[in-house]
Parts: sequence; C-alpha cells; structure tokens
Amino acid sequence: IMTSGMAHVSGAVMAAYVKVAGVEIQHLLTAVIMTAPATIMLAKIIMPEVDKPVTAGKVDIKVEKTAVNLIDAAAQGAGDGLHLALNIGGMLIAFLALIAMVNGMLGWVHTLPGMAWLAIFFLVPMVYLGKTSLEQGLFPLFTFQWAWGNFHDAISLYHVQFVRSAEYAGAATLIALSIAYPLAYWIAFRGGRWKNLFLLLVIAPFFVTYLIRTLAWETILSDNGFVVNTLQSLHVLGSSGRLLATSTAVVTGITYNFLPFMALPLYVSLEQIDGSLIEAAEDLYASKLHAFLRVTLPLSLPGVVAGTLLTFIPAAGDFINAQLLGAPENHMIGNVIQSKFLELTDYPAAASMSFILMAGILVAVAIYARIVGTEQLTGTAT
Repeated sequence: IMTSGMAHVSGAVMAAYVKVAGVEIQHLLTAVIMTAPATIMLAKIIMPEVDKPVTAGKVDIKVEKTAVNLIDAAAQGAGDGLHLALNIGGMLIAFLALIAMVNGMLGWVHTLPGMAWLAIFFLVPMVYLGKTSLEQGLFPLFTFQWAWGNFHDAISLYHVQFVRSAEYAGAATLIALSIAYPLAYWIAFRGGRWKNLFLLLVIAPFFVTYLIRTLAWETILSDNGFVVNTLQSLHVLGSSGRLLATSTAVVTGITYNFLPFMALPLYVSLEQIDGSLIEAAEDLYASKLHAFLRVTLPLSLPGVVAGTLLTFIPAAGDFINAQLLGAPENHMIGNVIQSKFLELTDYPAAASMSFILMAGILVAVAIYARIVGTEQLTGTAT
C-alpha cells in the first residue's frame, strides 16, 4: 500500500512538470517510468531482508513472494501514476485550449472597430484611387482601361517635382532634428517642474490652423520684414536679396510646421532614460560628451527614428508651404497633384502620381528601417 501510494504521488508530482506550452508528454512518460525503479529501491530500504541470502525453504518462498508483490505494486502504482498524470495533463490541455479559443475570439471582437475603420476610411478609398489611376478620358467621363501608361507619364513628366519633394522633406527633417533634439533634451533633463509648460509651448502652434501659420511666415519672410532687413544689414543678403519665393522659405516653413512632430517623440525617449545610467558612466570616468554619445544618444534613438518618420512622411506630400512661400520653380509633387485634382480635373493622372508618391515613401521607409534596425522602431534596442 505504501509503495503504491508513493508511486501515485510520484506520478502526480511528475504530472505537474507538464509544460503549458508544447505539452511535452515524452518528458512526462520518462519521468513516470523512472518512478518504478525508485519505488523498488524504497521497498528494499523498507524491507532489507529481501537482499539477504535466505536458505530456509519456507522463508525463501515468503521473501520471494514479498519481493514480487512489492515489484508488482510498484509497477501498478507507477502505471496508476501515469494514468493520473495523463488525465491531469489532458484536462490542462483542454482547459488551456478553451482559454486560448476564448481569448482569440475576444481579441478579434476587440479589433473589429479598428478593422472596420481602416476598411471604410483607408481600404475603400485606396481601392477607388487605384481604380481611378488606371482610367482614361476627360472629366467627367472616365473609363477603366488598365491604363498603366498613366504611371509612366507621371514619372517622365514630373520626376523633377518628385525629387524636389524628397530633397525639401529631407532637408526639413534634418533641420528639425538639429533643433528639436537640444530642445527636447533640455526639457527632459533641465525642465524640472516646468516640463508640462514647456511641452505646451512646443505644441502651442497647433492651436492655430496650418494655413494661418504659413501665412504668418509669409509676412515674417517678406522683403520688407525684420528678417530680411537684419540679414541685409549683416551683409548675408544683398541689397536686392530676398527670402520669400525661394527654396529657403519653403524648407523653413516645412520645418516650422512639422517641428512638434519631431520634438515630442524625442522628449518621450529622453524622459524615459534613467539618470542613474548617465551618473554611472560619469563615475566610470566618462566625460559628459562620452556619456552622451555612449548612453544618452543610443537610448534616445527610438525617438529619433519616430520623429524623423513623422516629419519626413507628411513633409514629402506637403503643398501649402511651396504654394505660399515659394515660386512656381519651387513647387513640390503635392502642388502638382492638387492642381491635377482641383484645377485640371485630371483624376487619373493625379491618382497615379499619388500612388507613386506613396510607393516611394514606403520604399524609403523600408530602407531606413533596414539601416537603423527594427529594434529602433519598436524601442527594444539594447
């Protein structure tokens, strides 16, 4: 009875080692089978006379029967322990499968609103835009004819505007990064109790509409404005020099309008850095510059990546700054698309250019992600 109980307990204990994920039954079988020899050894310890040489006939038969009974009991106990372990494992598997199924259903239910939103406001317009890009004709009679030539015409006729958009967006992104990083660093590490106020000042321009902000820069950069007069007095600009209707004005406007998109992700990454790491680097005789380059900068790279993407992507499709602050020779691809849609009503050409712009941005983002690594995008870099 005792050995059988020990085998039952051993089998049940081994059943507890069944892994929830993977359910490694072979390990369970090995463990339970190993219970039988252990039980036999226990029986030998309890009844040491089994190992002693006995010559008397009746006693020899009794001891032999006792040993056989103990072995049978151990084997039966091990078998019962195996059945118990398998039953427990089976119930665990069924229960966990039920939980997984319920969680999976709940997960799908939770994602339904988001999926419906994306389907209505993203997938459907994209399908319609794709269909329009392959049409031909004159407004309003466009017919679907698989007109792949629209894409070729868009690239051949407006490749200069595509390249200019990438150049302006890239320049604005780099300038915004050079301005926003010191600003976010100062707020995160030196802002103290005024951090929230400083962040409010960073996003304060968003309380004014995009168009009004750009028109304000048109006044600031005007030929008789303070900026131009100051630069002329410093002989940076000639007496007839100007900033308005130049690429400098366009890049300046784009940088200003999208600067908060760069500053906020940088602040989040910098604010999460543990200050004790920087102190530890300085305790190990690292200068402030080396501590910044070896500790602060690597830990803030997720914010740098997020900020550059949030700035470059919308800047590449912008047309307001080029329209108000630039000249026709400064127009970007967004200006061409806007003109095709609203003025020339050439919907197929505008739709094809929109798809080319999106494809180009996706390729650029993919290359950028490959260079910096996906860990920087998710913030899991070590």
